[in-house]
Amino acid sequence: MFSILLTVVLAVIAVTFGQVSQWKTTLRDDQSINVNSHSKHQARFFPLFSVVRFANSECIASNNFIGTCFTRRECLNYGGTPSGSCANGLGICCIFQKTCGATTNINNTYFINPNYPTTYKGGDRCTISIQRCNTNICQLRLDFLDSSFTQPNASGICDNDLFLVSGAASIVPRLCGENTNQHVYLDFNGANPITISVDTLLDTTFERRWNIRIHQIACDSVYRAPNGCLQYYQTVSGTVTSFNFGSTPNARAPLIGTREMANLMYGVCIKMAPGYCSIEWMQTNNMSFTVSGDTGSIDPMIIGTAMVAESGTTCTKDFVIIPNPVENNVAAGTERFCGNGFVTKSSNMKPFVLYVVTDADEAGEIQNRGFMLSYRQLPCAV
Repeated sequence: MFSILLTVVLAVIAVTFGQVSQWKTTLRDDQSINVNSHSKHQARFFPLFSVVRFANSECIASNNFIGTCFTRRECLNYGGTPSGSCANGLGICCIFQKTCGATTNINNTYFINPNYPTTYKGGDRCTISIQRCNTNICQLRLDFLDSSFTQPNASGICDNDLFLVSGAASIVPRLCGENTNQHVYLDFNGANPITISVDTLLDTTFERRWNIRIHQIACDSVYRAPNGCLQYYQTVSGTVTSFNFGSTPNARAPLIGTREMANLMYGVCIKMAPGYCSIEWMQTNNMSFTVSGDTGSIDPMIIGTAMVAESGTTCTKDFVIIPNPVENNVAAGTERFCGNGFVTKSSNMKPFVLYVVTDADEAGEIQNRGFMLSYRQLPCAV
């Protein structure tokens, strides 16, 4: 008798959820899904299932991508790919991958090259237009999960391949080269969409590819980057790397070229953690700070040492700025640092920020790589 009753109950539940899926509606302004109360006629048949509600929140898909929780029907209607469940099994974790010519207002959209993960030979402009998913969105964070473009020319100019942003209230430099695991923040300019473009020359020998996660950030979110921050790190310790930093020479001009890109001017911000009052910057190895001068002509045995670390008025072309720096418990006397070595610095100036500046021409600065600097926040004195 119990098994028969159980079978009947399960059948009613299955029919109920089948009916509920027909009644769900999406509210785009607050990105939540609601089911209105049933009519009296419906309630008479399904009194225990009058309301089903779950938010269109982030979810982890079965392929470990970050998706958005929708019903299966909505996921397919919006052009997504179901990948695992969410909302305690009531929803589908939906992955959105878009390529050239697409428009999206879905959070956590992945912008990929045609036929990704296969490579792209180029020869065209590939764009995506991003609209806010609701009126409380102020920023985008772009995560370069996979980003491989041709190197800049010998002067550090991105000319073969260009990663460009238009329509944003913030300025994003032209990027090229290898930037996997980098990220940038963009501010929306009111309700105007932001357009991301990848311009490439046809090159059948270079295997370029990209997969960029587009994450929308609410105006009141704790994850929103402060004004003036192209990059924003929110951990107590970590590593900051200049764009296109790498251990190999510039593939386009290995003997006379630079990996460091020209025309950069941006801020790297670190969120101050509770109980921490200062920050320390240090090079990660002897080749992790080569930002100015002719690196290729310097004895490798002294690269990374204080002998080739420069600061102050000698840093006029390419340099980093650390506000109010201290070196060996003594004020450094300057905020500019360049050359081919970096001596550990700390700063208690808030907010924590590192500024990056390169001039318009890297010609003659051969085999510069840029920088990879580690940071750690230091606890407040007791």
